[in-house]
Amino acid sequence: MQGADNQQERLISIGWVIGFVDGEGCFSIGLVRQPDRAGRIGYRTGYQVSHDFVVTQGARSLSCLEDIRDFFGVGFIYVNKRYDNHREHMYRYSVTRRADLLRVIIPFFRANPLRSAKRSDFEKFASCLERIALGHHLTREGLAGIVEVIETMNRQKPRTELIRILRDHTPGPETSGEDMVPTAWRHAGECIVANVTPAQTSLFG
Repeated sequence: MQGADNQQERLISIGWVIGFVDGEGCFSIGLVRQPDRAGRIGYRTGYQVSHDFVVTQGARSLSCLEDIRDFFGVGFIYVNKRYDNHREHMYRYSVTRRADLLRVIIPFFRANPLRSAKRSDFEKFASCLERIALGHHLTREGLAGIVEVIETMNRQKPRTELIRILRDHTPGPETSGEDMVPTAWRHAGECIVANVTPAQTSLFG
């Protein structure tokens, strides 16, 4: 009976996590220009790729992010202090480590699909991570293929010029240090680490 109760509780937790991420989550792939500079060797393709699974909430709902962090057992919570007309600081649960995304986050949402249009962004995110894990981002042609997927995620504007530059192997001045996946969070203010020690219990054992 105890085992059945635990199973039921877990199913309820899974449903809550899915619903919360459907409403407040985001899967994003970023691309920042990192060419060779004086005293520093840049990335082989000229660009650094980043990846992030994020859930955001106001300070009054911080406990929800703590529950999600504890559920997955990976990632960190950061505070974004607000000094404008907002009444509370914003918090962000973030998983950026590639191994955690591939081992925990992606398998979970594949086994427990999202129900909103965000499911499409997740599938594209997972596809990009798997390409990155295979090293596709280390060649300009492979990175161009990843960018083609990125520009269809999260209502991004097409970046056909960047794709052309990557495919033609001819870097140009129009490729600045702009992040390919801008978010309101990035422009909201000062970010500092709020909870740097996630729960040690892993979702998968």
